[in-house]
Parts: sequence; C-alpha cells; structure tokens
Amino acid sequence: MVKPTHPYRKRLVDAWLEELLSQLPALMLVGPRAAGKTTTARRRAASVVRLDRRAEATAFESDPDAALLGLPEPVLLDEWQAVPDVLGAVKRAVDQDSRPGRFLLAGSVHAPFEGKTWPGTGRVVRVPMYPMAVREQLGRVDGQTFLDRIAQGDGPRAPADPPDLRGYVELAVRGGFPEAALHSDDVALQPWLQSYVDDLLSRDVATLGGERRSGGGLRRYFEAYALASATVTEAKTIYDAAAVNKVTAVAYEELLERLLVAEAMPAWHSNRLKRLVHQPKRYLVDSGLLAAGMRVGPQDAMRDGLLLGRLLETFVAAQLRAELAGSSTRPRLNHLRTEQGRHEVDLIAELAGGRLVGIEVKATGGPRKGDARHLAWMRDELGERFVAGVLLHTGPHVYEIDERIVATPIASLWA
Repeated sequence: MVKPTHPYRKRLVDAWLEELLSQLPALMLVGPRAAGKTTTARRRAASVVRLDRRAEATAFESDPDAALLGLPEPVLLDEWQAVPDVLGAVKRAVDQDSRPGRFLLAGSVHAPFEGKTWPGTGRVVRVPMYPMAVREQLGRVDGQTFLDRIAQGDGPRAPADPPDLRGYVELAVRGGFPEAALHSDDVALQPWLQSYVDDLLSRDVATLGGERRSGGGLRRYFEAYALASATVTEAKTIYDAAAVNKVTAVAYEELLERLLVAEAMPAWHSNRLKRLVHQPKRYLVDSGLLAAGMRVGPQDAMRDGLLLGRLLETFVAAQLRAELAGSSTRPRLNHLRTEQGRHEVDLIAELAGGRLVGIEVKATGGPRKGDARHLAWMRDELGERFVAGVLLHTGPHVYEIDERIVATPIASLWA
C-alpha cells in the first residue's frame, strides 16, 4: 500500500465510518474530487483497486464478479465510476454474503444509476464526504458537533483566539480541499485552486460523458454560479449572465451537481408559515471554489460587501455540511425566505423530531438585537419547535442577543 505523503489528519466522518463498517457490508464514500475520500478509505482497506488505472480496471471490465473473488476484505474500489458495472458485482457479492465490512467504494461523481437501474439499493449505503472543515484542519474532530451542542442546550463555545474579519476571509478563500488547505502556502494556493477548476470543467466533465471543455459556456456558467453562491437567484439570471440558453444551463447545473461541487439547498416549508418561497438556494460546496471561480483573493472580498457576504455564508455552510453525517440529531440543512424577502433566515437546521435551529451569518463584529429580527420572527411564529437561533458574526464575543437567540463568533463552529 502506498503511504500518504503527509501524516493523516482525522476527519469528522471517521467515527461514523467505523460504526457503519461494523454493521453494514458495503459503503460508498461520495464527495468532490480531492476531498480526501481515498486517503480516508485506504486506512480501512485490506486491498485497494484503482479503477481509473487501465492495468487494474481491465479485469473488472471483463468479469467484475470474478475479479472481486479472493481479494482481502475490506476491498476499496476507488473511482468506481470508471467501471460502473462493478456496482452490480458488489450487489451480487453482498446478496451471497452480507457480512459487515466487506466493501468500500469511493467516487467523485453522483451515481448516474437512479431508480430502477440503481443496482446498489439496500446493499450499498452512501456516506457523504466534503472538503475539510476548519475543525478538521485544526485536528479538533473529537466531541459533539456544533448543532448537537446547540440542540441539547449547551450553547456555542467561546473561541480562545478568534480571527478578525480579514482572518475569516483568508480562511474562506483557502477553502477545505486538503492539499490546498493544509499543504499550500499563499503563493501556491491560488494556482492550485485555479488548476482544480480547470480540470473540473474539462477532464472531470468528460468522465460523465460530456465533451471536454477548457472554456466557453461552461466556464462562464461556473463563474456566474459562483457569484450566485449562497443566494436565492433565479435560474434565468445565472444563464443570462453566462450568455447560454435555458436548456444548456440546466445541463451545466446538472453536471456541477453530479460532480458534487454544487448543491441546491431546498427551501424549508411549513403549513404554519404562509407565503414561503420554494426556490432552492444555490451553493458551491467549498468557499475556495467560489474565490477561484471568480478569480478573487482576500483583498477583493474585503472591498466588495456583496461578495464578502456570499463568501462568508458559503464558508459557514461548508463547516456545517461537513458535520452532518456524524451528527446524532440527524440534521438537514435548508433555508427560509418569504415572498419579496420580507423575512429571510440564511440556514435552517431541521433536527430529528422536527425541531429547528435558525442560523444567520453577519459580516459584522458587534451585531445588535435588530440584526436578529428574522430569527426572532421565526421563533415567535414556530414556538416550541424553535430550539435556538444562532447569529454568527466576525467579532470576538458570545452573548445572548434576544430570547433563545445567541450571537457568537463564526470561530465557535470549531472552538
């Protein structure tokens, strides 16, 4: 087995993977390329098959069932999408022997096999894995998730030495891809991220059957999507900005979602609240991709209030998203907005049992009660379902800003 170039940095998903492997026969780690899936899966594998390498893929292309026989388990099938027939072989192997901990699959695209044609239903359990949260970068993966602490009433922890506004912007621009976040200096960071975007829009698109594109419409669409990250933006606004038609835009958005770098966060809805907007809120899954897509650095964001807000919210969403899989409260992230934007809550975590945590992100060091008015409205409308409101800001202090609403530094997410 090839040893990693750098010491392994524990991930939030590690404990969850261990638990699932002890109970289930086959797991699929899904997430964007270079998020660390292979590195994490290798630590649990007795044998590794790289299906993106011709020499290793040939046998699986010819007879995947026979190729699986006799391999020491757990078997890691890396980049499984290069030989998608391997999924059927895994299904048949699990049907014959459902012992836990037999197979790990890792891939950088969303499975194109849905509905009746998906051969893994009931046999292969998907585990999402995203770029590294700051908590992971700092080696603070033990203990409860942020949302679990809020859910049980502990409240956010005060960070010992939180960044200032520029410090948060620099963290957001750096993003969470391990190679960039942990091992690239400031000079190498932007070239690494730009190269990632270039490969994404050319080589990675080709893995899904699309044509290779080094620029043109897809690149313009990605840049327009990056600008719209963390917003409820009409699809037409994005494809007009990219100078492509609606049909092309739909295809491009599907490509980005299948490559797991873009996500449409659903709108939260309730019969108790009227006139809610049902449009999804678009996000790039990593704030470093937003900066790379728009070709901006920390100084550019500091000069543009609109960009600053979107960058910080994309960054915060990425911190929370990385914690979801291992959270005991099983949260789902949504957003809330009423018609004409009269009330808007950046992020809503819907916990098990329908309880709700509202989260707002503010690029200010000292938010006041008025900054929490949308959270207060949500609290008053939903009553006991509203567990807490959290107003994340760029200052140093934690304090109660209103009943069941706390203002806390963004760094509380990894304190």
